[in-house]
Amino acid sequence: MSTTNTQSLDFNGLEQGKVKQIQNQKKTIFEYLKQHTATASMVTEATGVPQKSICRYKRDLEKQGLLYEIVKKHCKFTGFRAWYLTTNPELFPKSNQLKMF
Repeated sequence: MSTTNTQSLDFNGLEQGKVKQIQNQKKTIFEYLKQHTATASMVTEATGVPQKSICRYKRDLEKQGLLYEIVKKHCKFTGFRAWYLTTNPELFPKSNQLKMF
């Protein structure tokens, strides 16, 4: 009886697949919010990306200065008050901070 295992687990491949999925989801959200101003629930409904993931990517994109909360009002999907998000730079709020020349 042979004790040699002919099947090997490719953990490296699994890790790369997960990273690729995260990159694809983040890009999907970013691109969707360039064209639409929407709440996280609305983005989930439109893209299929889970809302928990959207919240994580939202935080990352905010820290990078690529996503802003525009207005808090009733979500068209849930009916609850929520922040409408955008990655469209033309819709970003104007800064009140003084600039030094």
